[in-house]
Amino acid sequence: MKAAIFSGPEQISLEEVATPEINEHEVLVRIRVSAVCGTDVRIYEGKKTKGIRPRSILGHELAGTVDRVGAQVTGFNEGDRVGIMPVIPCRKCHYCMNGRENACANRQAIGYEFDGGFAEYIRIPQVALEAGNLVKLPDHVMFEQAVVAEPLACCINGNRKAGIRINDTVVIIGGGPIGLMHVQLAKLAGAGKVIVSELIEHRAERAYRAGADLVVNPAEQSLHDIVMRETDRLGADAVIMAIGISSLVNESVMLLRKGGTLNLFAGFTNGVMSQIDPNFIHYQEVVVNGTTALTRSDYHKALSLIAAGHIDTELLTTTGYTLDNIREAILDVKAGKGMKSLIHN
Repeated sequence: MKAAIFSGPEQISLEEVATPEINEHEVLVRIRVSAVCGTDVRIYEGKKTKGIRPRSILGHELAGTVDRVGAQVTGFNEGDRVGIMPVIPCRKCHYCMNGRENACANRQAIGYEFDGGFAEYIRIPQVALEAGNLVKLPDHVMFEQAVVAEPLACCINGNRKAGIRINDTVVIIGGGPIGLMHVQLAKLAGAGKVIVSELIEHRAERAYRAGADLVVNPAEQSLHDIVMRETDRLGADAVIMAIGISSLVNESVMLLRKGGTLNLFAGFTNGVMSQIDPNFIHYQEVVVNGTTALTRSDYHKALSLIAAGHIDTELLTTTGYTLDNIREAILDVKAGKGMKSLIHN
């Protein structure tokens, strides 16, 4: 089979490798569509290394069809259309036992400890099947839609951490695919006003189509001044950082009203610190929290929202890529040239 082999920072090449063999407790899936995540870009750049093995196959957003089923596997048949949750919780640690399986102390993941979706086929290990990480897709949900379920599930987790309520003012920093998922989820949660900060023109236009009430180019306007103007000088109820730029954390905190919440949703480069004003947090009683990954419940919610037509996935994706131009697909996401690059097999 063809597979994009990641050998180290900025080293990825298309190679012919053996199609994975499965045992009686595993499933082989023919990948139809995979997608490039911002995390894949950070791995490619060498900015994220945890769980990454040399000469491995990246890609944790994928959908496809069941190609072969192990003799001891039940519930799946050849030809089934499936989505794959990448994060595999141990279901036994302190965090799994206390409602935080997304932060499992022993979690493994497709595209990290196990080879991922930038290939023609993928082996679904027994531990993933036992945890329910292979999911049948509704008949009317296309692969191009289903591949968005995983990042959308992460955003559902972030939406929950941000505590968005009816009529809230929400500010989203970054209008890329993740930012526009947050726009749509904030509106579904009942937000009264959603303000997006975005530099790139085509993404700003998509943000309006996603439901944003106002899009600000921070290079041309003061985001702080506009947020204060739009909230009668109170500030936003919630701010979600959908881009991992450490230098923007303090500016984002300053957009909050008393008791507001800043959610650090995006991943940040390891070792790059932020300066933050503790007095603002203290006197304004604001909350700063983070979001990591998704729960299995979040994935099912995401798939249900997509199936019901509540999420416009076309706004979030850019087509036209195959494994043959995987490097271009990654670099285009890095540059913000399109949205989430979809790789068709």
